[in-house]
Amino acid sequence: MAVAELYTQYNRVWIPDPEEVWKSAEIAKDYRVGDKVLRLLLEDGMELDYSVDPESLPPLRNPDILVGENDLTALSYLHEPAVLHNLRIRFAESKLIYTYSGIILVAMNPYKQLPIYGDAIIHAYSGQNMGDMDPHIFAVAEEAYKQMVRNNKNQSIIVSGESGAGKTVSARYAMRYFATVSKSSTNAHVEDKVLASNPITEAVGNAKTTRNDNSSRFGKYTEISFDERNQIIGANMRTYLLEKSRVVFQSENERNYHIFYQLCASAQQSEFKHLKLGSAEEFNYTRMGGSTIIEGVNDRANMIETQKTFTLLGFKEDFQMDVFKILAAILHLGNVQIIAVGNERSAVSEDDSHLEVFCELLGLESGRVAQWLCNRKIITNSETVVKPMTRSQAINARDALAKKIYAQLFDFIVERINQALQFSGKQHTFIGVLDIYGFETFDANSFEQFCINYANEKLQQQFNLHVFKLEQEEYMKEDIPWTLIDFYDNQTVIDLIEAKMGILELLDEECLLPHGTDENWLQKLYNNFVNKNSLFEKPRMSNTSFIIQHFADKVEYKCEGFLEKNRDTVYDMLVEILRASKFHLCANFFQENPVPSSPFGSAITVKSAKPVIKPNSKHFRSTVGSKFRSSLYLLMETLNATMPHYVRCIKPNDEKLPFEFDSKRIVQQLRACGVLETIRISAQSYPSRWTYIEFYSRFGILMTKQELSFSDKKEDSNQYQFGKTKIFFRAGQVAYLEKLRLDKLRQGCVVIQKHIRGWLQRKKFLRERRAALIIQKYFRGQQTVRKAVTATALKEAWAAIIIQKYCRAYLVRNLYQLIRVAAITIQAYTRGFLARRRYRKMLEEHKAVILQKYARAWLVRRRFQNIRRFVLNIQLTYRVQRLQKKLEDQNRENHGLVEKLTSLAALQAGDMEKIQKLESELDRAATHRQNYEEKGKRYKASVEEKLAKLQKRNSELEIQKEQIQLKLQEKTEELKEKMDNLTKQLFDDVQKEERQRILLEKSFELKTQDYEKQIRFLKEEIKALKDEKMQLQRQLEGERVTSDGLKGEVARLSKQAKTISEFEKEIELLQTQKIDVEKHVQSQKREMREKMSEITKQLLESYDVEDVRSRLSPEDLEHLNEDGELWFAYEGLKKATRILESHLQSQKDCYEKEIEALNLKVVHLSQEINHLQKLFREENDINESIRHEVTRLTSENVMIPDFKQQIAELEKQKQDLEIRLNEQAENMKGKLEELSNQLNHNQEEEGTQRKTVEAPNEMHTKEKEKLMDKIQEMQEASEHLKQFETESEVKSSFRQEASRLTVEHRDLEEVLDMKDRVIKKLQDQVKTLTKTIEKANDVHLSSGPKEYLGMLEYKREDEAKLIQNLILDLKPRGVVVNMIPGLPAHILFMCVRYADSLNDASMLKSLMNSTINGIKQVVKEHLEDFEMLSFWLSNTCHFLNCLKQYSGEEEFMKNNSVRQNKNCLNNFDLSEYRQILSDVAIRIYHQFIIVMENNIQPIIVPGMLEYESLQGISGLKPTGFRKRSSSIDDTDAYTMTSILQQLSYFYSTMCQNGLDPEIVRQAVKQLFFLIGAVTLNSLFLRKDMCSCRKGMQIRCNISYLEEWLKDKNLQNSLARETLEALSQAAWLLQVKKTTDSDAKEIYERCTSLSAVQIIKILNSYTPIDDFEKRVTSSFVRKVQALLNSREDSSHLMLDTKYLFQVTFPFTPSPHALEMIQIPSSFNLGFLNRL
Repeated sequence: MAVAELYTQYNRVWIPDPEEVWKSAEIAKDYRVGDKVLRLLLEDGMELDYSVDPESLPPLRNPDILVGENDLTALSYLHEPAVLHNLRIRFAESKLIYTYSGIILVAMNPYKQLPIYGDAIIHAYSGQNMGDMDPHIFAVAEEAYKQMVRNNKNQSIIVSGESGAGKTVSARYAMRYFATVSKSSTNAHVEDKVLASNPITEAVGNAKTTRNDNSSRFGKYTEISFDERNQIIGANMRTYLLEKSRVVFQSENERNYHIFYQLCASAQQSEFKHLKLGSAEEFNYTRMGGSTIIEGVNDRANMIETQKTFTLLGFKEDFQMDVFKILAAILHLGNVQIIAVGNERSAVSEDDSHLEVFCELLGLESGRVAQWLCNRKIITNSETVVKPMTRSQAINARDALAKKIYAQLFDFIVERINQALQFSGKQHTFIGVLDIYGFETFDANSFEQFCINYANEKLQQQFNLHVFKLEQEEYMKEDIPWTLIDFYDNQTVIDLIEAKMGILELLDEECLLPHGTDENWLQKLYNNFVNKNSLFEKPRMSNTSFIIQHFADKVEYKCEGFLEKNRDTVYDMLVEILRASKFHLCANFFQENPVPSSPFGSAITVKSAKPVIKPNSKHFRSTVGSKFRSSLYLLMETLNATMPHYVRCIKPNDEKLPFEFDSKRIVQQLRACGVLETIRISAQSYPSRWTYIEFYSRFGILMTKQELSFSDKKEDSNQYQFGKTKIFFRAGQVAYLEKLRLDKLRQGCVVIQKHIRGWLQRKKFLRERRAALIIQKYFRGQQTVRKAVTATALKEAWAAIIIQKYCRAYLVRNLYQLIRVAAITIQAYTRGFLARRRYRKMLEEHKAVILQKYARAWLVRRRFQNIRRFVLNIQLTYRVQRLQKKLEDQNRENHGLVEKLTSLAALQAGDMEKIQKLESELDRAATHRQNYEEKGKRYKASVEEKLAKLQKRNSELEIQKEQIQLKLQEKTEELKEKMDNLTKQLFDDVQKEERQRILLEKSFELKTQDYEKQIRFLKEEIKALKDEKMQLQRQLEGERVTSDGLKGEVARLSKQAKTISEFEKEIELLQTQKIDVEKHVQSQKREMREKMSEITKQLLESYDVEDVRSRLSPEDLEHLNEDGELWFAYEGLKKATRILESHLQSQKDCYEKEIEALNLKVVHLSQEINHLQKLFREENDINESIRHEVTRLTSENVMIPDFKQQIAELEKQKQDLEIRLNEQAENMKGKLEELSNQLNHNQEEEGTQRKTVEAPNEMHTKEKEKLMDKIQEMQEASEHLKQFETESEVKSSFRQEASRLTVEHRDLEEVLDMKDRVIKKLQDQVKTLTKTIEKANDVHLSSGPKEYLGMLEYKREDEAKLIQNLILDLKPRGVVVNMIPGLPAHILFMCVRYADSLNDASMLKSLMNSTINGIKQVVKEHLEDFEMLSFWLSNTCHFLNCLKQYSGEEEFMKNNSVRQNKNCLNNFDLSEYRQILSDVAIRIYHQFIIVMENNIQPIIVPGMLEYESLQGISGLKPTGFRKRSSSIDDTDAYTMTSILQQLSYFYSTMCQNGLDPEIVRQAVKQLFFLIGAVTLNSLFLRKDMCSCRKGMQIRCNISYLEEWLKDKNLQNSLARETLEALSQAAWLLQVKKTTDSDAKEIYERCTSLSAVQIIKILNSYTPIDDFEKRVTSSFVRKVQALLNSREDSSHLMLDTKYLFQVTFPFTPSPHALEMIQIPSSFNLGFLNRL
C-alpha cells in the first residue's frame, strides 16, 4: 500500500519540537498526494497547518498497543521519535531502566537504588531465555554464559556510555552475576576474589566528576576464565588510557582519585600516622576542585573496605603500606613549594617539610630532588649542559613526576591483582567484560577525548559488522533474499586517524622532533587534510583547533597539550633519582627493563609507519598514542574472536535527578552510542518478524472463512517476505495491520452493542406495552361497571346470582355423586389388583427359589465338569503328541505318493511328445526317418532308467513305426490297419494305468486300516485315561482325610507341572514342524496344480479333432463311425469329468462344515476355560482378602479358632478347585472322544467318496482313449491333495487344542501352588500363635515367663550386619507396600529394648550411634532420591516417637495401653539421643524439601504463567529481536497438569512411606509457597505477563491447586494461605485502575503484597488490546501515597529459599511390639524374639 494512505484522520504523527525534540500531533484531515500542508491537532488542543514535503512526510506514531515494548525493534514504525517515546514511557512512567534495541541493551541510569539486583533476581534470570524475561543486565550476562556453555565459544560484554551513565555499575553487576551462577565447588573463593578486584580498581581509578560521583577514568577489559565445568577459575584485567592529568589537576566541583581522600580521612589512625597526612583540604592535589566530600559517601569506611579487599586478594599489610606510602608521597610532592628566582630560575627550599616527607617516604635524597626539580640536564654530542627552569616549568616537571609515579603504581596494582587472580589449570573458555568510555564531546576537547573517540570509532565499526552478520544469518536461515543496505561506514574516519600519514602518525613524528610544537603539528594537519578529506575541517574562527566528523557528531579538538600528553615524558635526572631510591617498590618502577605491567604488555609490538631517526636519549619511550593504538588493536582482535554482547548506558539528565527524562541529552547519547544507527539499519530491511502461528493468532480475525481455505501466498516483496518459519514485514506494516484489526474489532463491538441496545429497548418497550394494556384493561372495566350499575340491573344481577347458585349446587352434587361412585369402583378394582399382584409375587418368589436351587446345582455340576475336562486335557497331551507323530509318518507316505504321481505325469508328458513326433513324421517325407530313430533311442534310454515297463512300450512303438512306414509306401488301405494298431496301443496303456490306480487304491486302503488302528489305539488310551482318572479320584479322597495326602497331591501336581513344561516344549516343536509341513504342502499343491494344467493343456493340444479328421480318409471315418467308439468315449469322458467335479465340490463343502463344527467346539472349550480362569481369579481375590484379614488379626491378637476356621475354608476351596480340575479332565476326555469319532466319520466319508469316484472310473476303463487316463490321473491327484489338506487341518486343530489346554493347565497349576503357599503360611502363623497362647496359658498357670516380650535378641558381633541389612541395603520400593509403617524403626527399637534389659550401657550406646550413623550414611548416599529420603524421614520420626512413647515419661504415656506401659525402658534415659535424632530428622526434612523443590521448580513458570489454562483469551503481541534470536528454547512444554501430577506423585509417595500426616501437610505448604513465590517473582520480571487476561489465567490455575488440596483433604494445611500474595496479584491485574475508589480498594485488598510489589505490578501493567487502558502515572502516585503509611519490606522479590519452621508431632505407635513380625526379605534371621 502507498505510504500516503496511512496519513488519514485520527492517525498520529511526530513533529520536531525545540524543547522535547519531538512532540505528538493528531491528523485532523486526511492527507492527499500533492497537499502542501498537513492539518494537525496538537495535544494541547491547538490546530496547526504543518508544511510537508511529499518525499519526507512526518514520521507516524505507533499504536498505543506497541508502546512500552521491551525491544525497540518490536515497534512497527522504527525511527528516532518512536525510540525516544518508548524509552520515555518505560523509564519515566513504568520506572523500567532497561530496554532492548536489537542486540543492544539500553541501560538508563535511574540515579536511585532499585531492588532489582538481589540474589533472588539472579536466580530468577538464571537458565531463562533472553526474550522471555524483562530486559536486564542479568539477562545479557545469562545469554553470554549460556552461549559460552552451549557453543564452547568465548564471549564479550561491551559496556560503554558517557561518564555518569552507569558503566561501572553495569559491569560490576555482570561480573557479580557470573560469580553467583558459576560458583566453584572448591574452597578457593575465586568468585569473591574476582569481585574484590572491583573496589580496588575503583579506589585507584575512579573519581568524582561534574557528571558522576564515581566516574571511571580508565578503560578496563576483564577476562573471567572458566574451566570445563563452566566454573570460574580466575580472571585477568587489561587497562586503557588512565587519566593521569587528574592526579595534578581537577576542574571545579571535581575530585582526585578516591584513594587519596580515603587516605586523608584515615590519617589520624595509628597505622597511618607515619605518613604525616592531614585532611584533604591541606593538599594541593586534593583541593583543586573545591569539593573534597561527596554527599552520602564515607571515605573512612571506604578505606576499611579497600583494605579488606586487599586482604581478600592475598595482599599482606606490608604491601598495602608500601602502596599507601607512594600515595602519601604523591600528595606531599604536590605541596612542595617552588619559588621563582628571577625570571629564568626557580628553587625549592631544602627545609620544605613536604619535600622532606616525600624524600623520607620514598627513600630519596632531598637535596638532589630539590636540585633537579628546578633544573634539567641536556646532553649533546660534545658536552652536558645543566639548564635552570622557570617556576612554571618546574611545576610542570613536578606534576609530570607525580603523574608518572601514580601511573606506575596503578599499573603495578593491576599487575598484582592479575597475579592474585591467576590460576594453575587450563582455561577452557572466558567471558570478557569491557568497561570503556563512550563517545565524548565537551566545550574544550583535548588529547584524551581524541583517544576516547578514536576507540569508539573502532568499536562502532566492529558493532556494525556484527549487526550485519546477524542480519545476514537470519535472512539466510529463512531463505529471504539478502540485499545490501546503505549504512554509515566509519572506515574513512579510522583511516584519517590511524592510517599511514594519518593524524596519529603525524603526531608521533612531531613528538620525535626536539623542537616540535603543537602549532607545527596542527599546520601539518591543515596541509594534509583541509579540502582533501571531507571528514577533516578547519574552524573558521580559530587557528589552534581542528574538527573531525565522527560517526556520532562533529568534534572540535584544541591542539594545545597534544604533544606533551603524547610524549608523557619525565626528565631523566628525576627518573635516575627515583631509580636509586632506597624504597624497593619505587626503585622497581623506574628500572630500565621493568617487568611488563600486565601479561599483555609483552605481546604488544609496535612498528612505526615509516622509519624515523632515533634520538640519542637512551631513555626513549614509545608515545602514548602508539601504545594506545597497539592496545586497541589487541582489544579488537580479542573482541572479533568472541561473541559480543552490547550494553549502552544512557545518562537521562545532567542534574542526577531520579527518573527525570531529558529528551535532548538522551537523543544526543542515542546518536552517539549507535542505537539510532541500529534502528535505522533495521528500518531499511524487514524489522518486524512474526512466526506464522503468532501472526495467525493475532491477525487471523482479518480473514474470512473463504480466505482461510486458500493455500496460495500473495507475494509482495515491497511490503513483506515469506520465510521458512516467519513473515518479514517492512516498517509500518504491522502498525497498519494493527489499525485494520482494531477497526475490525471496533466494528464487531458496534454490532454487538447495536443488538444489545436494540434488545434492551425492545424489552423495555414490551414491558411498557404490557403495563399500558393492563392499565387500559382496568380503566375500561371500571368505565363499563360505572355505566352498567342501575337499580334494574342490580335486581337482575341478584336474581341471576341466586339462580346460578342453585344451578351450580345441583351440578356440583351430581358431579360429586358420580365421582364417588367412580372412586368406589376404582378402589374395588385396585384392591383386587393389588391382592392378585401380591399373590403372583409370592408365587413367583416361590418359583424363583426353586429355580435358584436347580440353577445353583447346575452351576456346581458345570464347574465340576469343567475341572474334569481340564484334567483330561492335561492327561491327553502325550497321546495327542503320539497321534501327531503318526500323522507326520502318514504325511511322509503321502509325500512319496505325490512324488510317484509327479513321475507318472512326467512319463505321460514324454509319451505325448513322442506321439506328436510320430504324427508329424506321418505327414512329412521319409527324409526325417533318421531323426525320429535318434529321438526314439534317446527317449528309450531315458525311460529304461526310470521304469522298466516303458521299454516294452518303446519297442512296440518302434515296430509300429516301421509298419506305418511300410504301409505308407504300399497303399492307403494300410492306414486302417495302422489306426487299429494305434487304438490297440492306447487300450494297452489304459489298462496299465488302471493297474497302477488299483495299486494306489490298495495302498490307500492300507493307510485307512492304519488310521483305524490308530483310532482304536486312541480309544484304548482314552480308556486308560479314564482308569487313571478313577485312580486320581481315589487319591483325592484319600488326601482329604489327612494333611499328608494333601502334601502328596501338591507334590504330584508340581511334578505334572514340570512334565507340562516339557510337553509345552514338544508342542512348540510340533507347531514349528506343522508350519514347515504346511509350507511344504502348499508348495506341493502349487506344483500339482501347475502339472495338472500342463497335462490338460497337452491333452487338448495333442488331440485336435479337426486335425485327426483332416488326416483320415473318408473311408477311415466311416469305419470309425460304424460303432462310434471313439466319439462315444470322448463324450463319456466329459460327463465323467463333470461328475468328478461335482463330487469334489460336495466333498469340499462337507470338509468345510466339519472344520466349522470343530472350530465351534474349540471356541466352546475356550469359553469354558475362560470361565474357569475367572473363577480362579475370584478365588485368588478371596485368598488375598483373607491374607490381609489374617495379618490384621495377627497384629490385633485375634483368637486362634478364627484362623483355624479360615484354614478350613481354604481347604474347602482347594477341594472345590480339585473337583473343578476333575470335571475339566472329564470334559476334555469327552472332547477327545468326540474328536476321534469325528476323525472316524471323516475317514468313512472319504471311503464312500472314493467309492463313488471308483464307479465312473470303472466305466471309463472300458474306453480305449488315452484322454480318459489323463483325466483320471488329474482326479486322483486332486483327491490326494484334498485328503492331505483335510488331514493337515485336523492335525492343526489337534495341536492348537493341545497347546491351549497346556497353557491353561500351567496357569491352574500356578494358582494351586499359590493357594498351597498361602495355606502353608497361614498354618505356620496358626502354629506360632498357638504356641504363643500355650505359653501365655502356661504363664497364667505357672510362674515361668514364656510370652513374647517385644524384644529382639542379637549378638554384639551382629550389630554391623543389622545396620547393613536393615538400613544401608534396604530398598523401600516394593517393600513398603507389604509392611506396617515404620517397621525398620520398630525393629531397631526392639533391639534397643533388648540392650536396655541387659543393662549394658556400651551395647546400647554402640547400637544408637550405629543407627544414627547408618541413617546419616544412607541419606548422604541418596541425597537426590526422593523416595529414599521420604522413607527414612518416616522411619526416623517413627523411631523418635518410639523412644518417646516407651521412655517412661508421663506426657508420652497418656495413650499407651497397659501392655505398652510395661514395655517402657527401665535402665537408661535416651533423651540426648532423642535430640540427636530430632536434628537428623530436621536435616533429612530440609534435604527432602530441596529435592522436591528442584523437581518441581522448572515446571512452575511454564505451567502457572505461560500455559493457557483458559484457551483463547490471551493475545500475542509483536516480538522483538531478542525474542526471535535468543538462545534455543530447550524447555519442555509443561502445563498445569504437569504441576498437579508432580504434586500427586509427591503426596502418594509420602503417604505410601507412612509419613506423618502433619509432616505431609507441612511439606505441601512449603511446596505451595514455592509455587506462589516463583510465579510471583517471574511475574515481577516479565512485563508481557502483566495483563488482565494473564490475571484470569493465574486465578484459574490457583483454583486448580485449591481443588487438588480439596481432593487430598489438605485444606487445613495452610497451603492455600501461601498463595494469597499470588492471588492478590492476579486480582490486581484484573481490577479496574482509574478512580480514587479503585486506589483505595487496592490499598485495602492487597495486604499480602508489599508497596514495592504493588507499584511494580501497576507500572508493568501492559494492555494486550487497544480496548484496555494503561495505568496512568497519577493513579500510581495515588496508590503510592496510600501505601506510604505501610511499614513492610522494601524487597521486590520473594525469597524462594525460605523454609517454614518444621515441627515433628508426637504420634504414639498403635502396634504392639509383641505382635510385630520380621519379613524374611529383611535377611534378619540372626534376630530372635524373646
